[in-house]
Amino acid sequence: MLTAIVLTKNEESKIARCLDSLWFCDEIIVCDDCSTDATRIVAKKYPNVKVLVHSLRGDFAQQRNFALSYASHKWVLFVDADEVVSNELAKEISNVLPKTKKDAFYIHRSDYFLGKQLKYGESGNNKIIRLAKKGSGLWQRKVHEVWQVKGSIGELRSTLWHYPHDNLFLFLDSINCYAKMHAFENYYAGKRSSLALIIFAPIFKFMQNYIFRLGFLDGAHGMVSALMLSFHSFLAWSNLWILQKKK
Repeated sequence: MLTAIVLTKNEESKIARCLDSLWFCDEIIVCDDCSTDATRIVAKKYPNVKVLVHSLRGDFAQQRNFALSYASHKWVLFVDADEVVSNELAKEISNVLPKTKKDAFYIHRSDYFLGKQLKYGESGNNKIIRLAKKGSGLWQRKVHEVWQVKGSIGELRSTLWHYPHDNLFLFLDSINCYAKMHAFENYYAGKRSSLALIIFAPIFKFMQNYIFRLGFLDGAHGMVSALMLSFHSFLAWSNLWILQKKK
């Protein structure tokens, strides 16, 4: 009834924890972006795991859609390698799917940042579509991709845990990479940057996360997280401005 799909790229330190949390799935597909570490070796130790090797080529949506085409079951659950399905979520999915008339479900995702759970800000309780019927829709956007599904969408109550960054250096590397990809996506979508956006969009991003979404209640972790997300906004709009000048 249920296929889980996990995208990977050099995730040997995290993939086992992720796969262990998918014990309730009938099939698991690991779609690997040509890892150079032991990610695929670890994944192949699981008897119900099918490993696909496919280059990302800077397009997360096409990577997800490629893996989606290999799913054998009616329902598909997408989980990233740095995410863990809580036991409560696993049981809820197992109980809901046999009797639901919905076509997809929102799942609540909560981040752990530098060892602490964030309860506020956009990382504290992010609602995303990760569970849907196989033929209900496809993923869109090369980065910050979304699953565009048609039909009735429900909402699950339990949590998907996210452990994205082990330290600030890795966080900065990730921000730099995603900001460049986001800039290219915005450029080809016809969006344009400006000095005002470069200055004020990061400020608004920080205020949105730290003040309006109560990130300050997460203490120092909430402030650092809000600053890093603001820095991502600065890099994305700055990179888009540079693209405009080059073109």
